[in-house]
Amino acid sequence: MTQDRALILDFGGVVTRTLFETHDVTERALGLPAGTLTWRGPFDASTDPLWVRMQNREITEREYWMQRTHEVGRLLGEQWTEMKTFVQRARGAEPETVLRPEARDAILAAKRAGCRLAILSNELDLFYGVEFRQRFPLIDQFDIIVDATYTKILKPDPRAYEEVLSLLGIDKENCVFVDDQVKNIEGADAVGLPNVHFDVTRPAECYSRALRMLGIVS
Repeated sequence: MTQDRALILDFGGVVTRTLFETHDVTERALGLPAGTLTWRGPFDASTDPLWVRMQNREITEREYWMQRTHEVGRLLGEQWTEMKTFVQRARGAEPETVLRPEARDAILAAKRAGCRLAILSNELDLFYGVEFRQRFPLIDQFDIIVDATYTKILKPDPRAYEEVLSLLGIDKENCVFVDDQVKNIEGADAVGLPNVHFDVTRPAECYSRALRMLGIVS
């Protein structure tokens, strides 16, 4: 039985394709020449010293994306002060284009199996904006959304995981948490929450592992 189990997903990078993967979409949307955006984050750390600094915890994830937001805005001669400006200008008109196909398949498989679904994000509305979330495909499949935009409790703070577990009302041993940031996986480990470290370069493999942990064969 899977009705007493839950799949808990980070949003950016896990449910959506990363901005690193959609430079071509961003450049077309903003009218930038092809090849303007060269930072590739986890897909090629050698192109992205700022990403390396974030991975080394010299800066936070929010600080990383705020710097990228400022940089891209300057390319257009504009001053962007909110991360959601970047996302909405780059690809917000068509939220369905950034949904990971592997995420869609896993979400629907978990739902069919009777699992509860939750999002645990540090910056869902801060980054994407309320309108983007409301129009995002499959958002209505989620039973619980815990967003630090409002709670102000960021992963890997133990309270973030405890909040989503409390709202789900399911023992942590029967949940699987998926996140692409090592520090957030370490936070899950610290509270004993089963997890999968999501490799954005191998999404199908990571989702298959998470579903197997929940007893689901996709």
